Amino acid sequence: MESKTESPLGFLSKNPIFSGLSDVYNGFHSRREKLGLPNPGTVENLAKEVQRDTLLNNYLFTGLKADITKAFSLSPLFQVSHQFAMGERLNPYTFAGMYGTNNVFAQANMDNDGSLSSRFNWRWSDKSVSKSSFQIAPAGTGQDMAQFEHEYIGSDFSASIKALNPSFLEGGLTGIYIGHYLQSVTPKLALGLEGVWQRGSLSQGPESGLSYVARYKSNDWIATAQLQGHGAFNATYWRRISDKIQAGVDMSLTMAPAQGGLMGGPLQKEGITTVGAKYDFRMATLRAQVDSKGKLSCVLEKRVAPVMTMTFAADVDHFTVSIDESGAQRHANPMRKVVF
Repeated sequence: MESKTESPLGFLSKNPIFSGLSDVYNGFHSRREKLGLPNPGTVENLAKEVQRDTLLNNYLFTGLKADITKAFSLSPLFQVSHQFAMGERLNPYTFAGMYGTNNVFAQANMDNDGSLSSRFNWRWSDKSVSKSSFQIAPAGTGQDMAQFEHEYIGSDFSASIKALNPSFLEGGLTGIYIGHYLQSVTPKLALGLEGVWQRGSLSQGPESGLSYVARYKSNDWIATAQLQGHGAFNATYWRRISDKIQAGVDMSLTMAPAQGGLMGGPLQKEGITTVGAKYDFRMATLRAQVDSKGKLSCVLEKRVAPVMTMTFAADVDHFTVSIDESGAQRHANPMRKVVF
């Protein structure tokens, strides 16, 4: 006779409580699948259409930059680049290397001061990816950093957990820990949470905060809102006006007790609103923005040849009557000589 070997956890499937919970979960999961809700993206990319694509937060610079990139392979991706720069808060020289496949992404940069920064991502599956980044700065600067993150992308939700400078060396847990969750509740509306727990050292008490986020995506416009536990509020609105034009608005408001005020005293409100637009020409891209403090900025990226792109940036602060020197940047193929 054949003897059937029962699984060590087989008793769970026969437990009436476990069976009831399993039936409830399976029924809820099947109803969720019937709704056909889309993936809402991630909390970190909640307002990327405005803050990263349209506005100039990541494009402004002062000075002159030149990038020379050499690709040794496309599959797998392997390339190195040299960046030369002159200007305010720009490193004179930076060397970078990049390697990537379907499951692995690695990148490292080192500047002339000896500061090293690197990123490494490993994709476990189509839905799960682990990320890490490190920064080693010259001695005495105190800018060393280590960050670990794991992200899971579901069919109608996304979740991630991140640790910044985690440590047990002092006999307890220190560092910054962040958790994100974003869930689609309708085909256009997504709601989520962001939780933060941090402790600088064991001599300091831990601090925590909870933020609420929302994202509404229509056919040609997107609106987002984020309310943080300490009273800060951020809202964005992005709209695609045509195939070549898109515009966005970013509003931030912070409310905190007035300096020197007592508990329950009046709140001091600080806020800024920025309006920007992006126009794509056939061989160029123009971005411009103006904020409620009177600062006007613009960036022009012009492709002068198939292998060369020039970037110009400038801003004017009308309230303080100051003008930053315009920045210029060139990207070139190593086979072509670039003259400044």
